[in-house]
Amino acid sequence: MDTTRRQVIKTAGALSTLVSLGIITQAQAAESRPGFATKSYAEAINALGGSPAASGDIQVVTPDIAENGAVVPVGAISNIPNTTDIWFLVEKNPSPLAAGFSIPAGTKADVQTRLKMGQTSNITVVVKADGKLFAASKETKVTLGGCGG
Repeated sequence: MDTTRRQVIKTAGALSTLVSLGIITQAQAAESRPGFATKSYAEAINALGGSPAASGDIQVVTPDIAENGAVVPVGAISNIPNTTDIWFLVEKNPSPLAAGFSIPAGTKADVQTRLKMGQTSNITVVVKADGKLFAASKETKVTLGGCGG
């Protein structure tokens, strides 16, 4: 069957409607990952696959002082070959696993996002490469809490 331009537009419109109505959301995808439901830092690390090895090949990009904990810009660059996943954990948050990214093969492992932080805490970046876990951390001081402060 030939796909016409009109059929493509109808399909895209239907998908957009489902997303705007909240029937399909990115949050639903996050809920299907067990690490996001954890309530402690140790549980989150275990859900990702166990204790990661420290690595100097991971660059954690965070401000030394965040003026507003509600929107803390963070980033990570992994120079480890065959990086497949990058996760951000905020040690003192009520739900420590804050974000996760899947890195397609052949893609530079460089991600950036904004996280919510309730208080001064270590931000740990966990990287999965060749089936092994690696990590690096950096402390970020929060002057105005983002999780209810």
